[in-house]
Amino acid sequence: MSSTASSFQALGRLLRYARGYRRRIIAASVCSILNKLFDIAPEILIGVAIDVVVNQEESFVAGLGFTTAQQQILVLGGLTFFIWAGESLFEYLFQILWRNLAQRLQADLRQDAYEHAQRLDMGFFESRSSGQLVATMNDDVNQLERFLDGGANAMIQVGVTVVAVGAVFFVLSPLIALLAFTPIPLIVWGAFYFQRKAGPLYADVRERVGDLSSRLANNLAGIATIKSFTAEAREAERLRAASEAYVEANRRAIRISSAFIPVIRMAILTGFLATFTVGGMMALKGELNVGAYGVLVFLTQRLLWPLTGLAQVIDLFERAMASTRRILDLLATPIRVRDDAGQALAEPVRGAVTFEGVAFRYGEGDAGVQGVDLAVPAGHTLALVGATGSGKSTLIKLLLRFHDPAEGRVQIDGQPIREVSLASLRRAIGLVSQDVYLFEGSVRDNIAYGKPDAAEAEIVEAAKTAEAWDFIQALPQGLDTPVGERGVRLSGGQRQRLSLARALLKDPPVLVLDEATSAVDNETEAAIQRSLRRIGHGRTVIMIAHRLSTIVHADEIAVIEAGRVVERGTHAELLAGEGRYAAQWRVQTGEVEAAPVSLA
Repeated sequence: MSSTASSFQALGRLLRYARGYRRRIIAASVCSILNKLFDIAPEILIGVAIDVVVNQEESFVAGLGFTTAQQQILVLGGLTFFIWAGESLFEYLFQILWRNLAQRLQADLRQDAYEHAQRLDMGFFESRSSGQLVATMNDDVNQLERFLDGGANAMIQVGVTVVAVGAVFFVLSPLIALLAFTPIPLIVWGAFYFQRKAGPLYADVRERVGDLSSRLANNLAGIATIKSFTAEAREAERLRAASEAYVEANRRAIRISSAFIPVIRMAILTGFLATFTVGGMMALKGELNVGAYGVLVFLTQRLLWPLTGLAQVIDLFERAMASTRRILDLLATPIRVRDDAGQALAEPVRGAVTFEGVAFRYGEGDAGVQGVDLAVPAGHTLALVGATGSGKSTLIKLLLRFHDPAEGRVQIDGQPIREVSLASLRRAIGLVSQDVYLFEGSVRDNIAYGKPDAAEAEIVEAAKTAEAWDFIQALPQGLDTPVGERGVRLSGGQRQRLSLARALLKDPPVLVLDEATSAVDNETEAAIQRSLRRIGHGRTVIMIAHRLSTIVHADEIAVIEAGRVVERGTHAELLAGEGRYAAQWRVQTGEVEAAPVSLA
């Protein structure tokens, strides 16, 4: 598909998206049209005034009943005031309407894109750069806003100018009209030629913006790692390379768009000279009214010169349509984990969890799970152990419906989770992950994240249960202490305890702990273990752990290997079985040495 067709296809998609804004678009367009008609009228009045001065009682205005030249001048003065007032009024209105439309549309488009992204499955986010997504929702939306602020009005007014001025030309002199319009096909062809050349270049510019945003976001998030490895110079150079790639992409686009005006200027000169010379000869011979000649000369400029603005308009249009494609492509991304079920989990939720013949694969790879059958009675604790990539976290993602299994089903209290609403499912599950994410705000805000209307007493109780209250009291502002972006003002152990408190405040029937103690010190691990022993009573707990010492009291332990359950039982039963679990236990307790790792 050509760039021109692709751009207009994107425009069509945008107009379909903006159906709810149709009245605003029509109102803004009408004001743009009326403004341009009033804008053209003074040139016509100048020609009429010349006609009055030259022909007086035989002028065009005299034929309307105003016999004296003085009356005719007064009439023209009144018309001039009316035209200027009308032009000013409709300029005010179209600017208000287009700019407000741009603000409203960009805000709604960004909101819709974000809300749609939130409904996409986790696989989408695992395969996309966060920087690209941020660039789409922010910079691309802003690019569309810039086009609506000025480019849309400019496109309409260029079209109105050609039609309105062309009509006047053909009324006054068809011959001069043909001469004046001769360059227009060249100008339009040149506009579309440059558009075809510029389209792919601006699409590349949008990609480079996303790469640059991604690089900045990743580097700022990993600033501690960069500093610890003294990699500042290397990362600065990588950012410079991404920035230079953006500059180069823009340079290529600018080179094409900048060539448009000089080429079109010469085409405009051809049309103007034709009107000026041929019309002048006709006026001298008496074949053309002097006033009409004045109108044609002035309107030639009005007709042709605005077409030079096509360069800027096309520049804005191409940038906006490249951005529009990215935004609407995001909105068109299919939602694979659909929330079609209207019913909620039956209350009260007891928390019995079962996996029946569950299979899932990530893309074309081998990672995932295959034929998993597990049952966790309500109020019991299941521990999942196994090597990294064995499929433990995949089971948790399937339970939370971050993905849907390709085969089999997951149930809570006998209800298949695909048949209940996502909101009721996820309200019933509290997740404490190894990678704790705290939002910028206060300690209070983060604990109450899952229950924003929680009373302070509930927040304090959750903090105490998670053994976080002592350190919270020691903070400068207690619960109101800012945690910083991603919780950078707190230690890893403190962040982990807040994460646990956040999950506990929901009071979920099912609590999921995904490596919740793997990155904390021994004291914090002991504190979290004490908390878990207290909160595990009457609650279903599913734990993923590498430290086997943290799961010895689990009601059942399942060993996962290559996506399958290869062993299951209590801690004592698995030790007695002398299998994989027992071998790993002996390694971790020091009864045998781990296999040596070659450093060659």
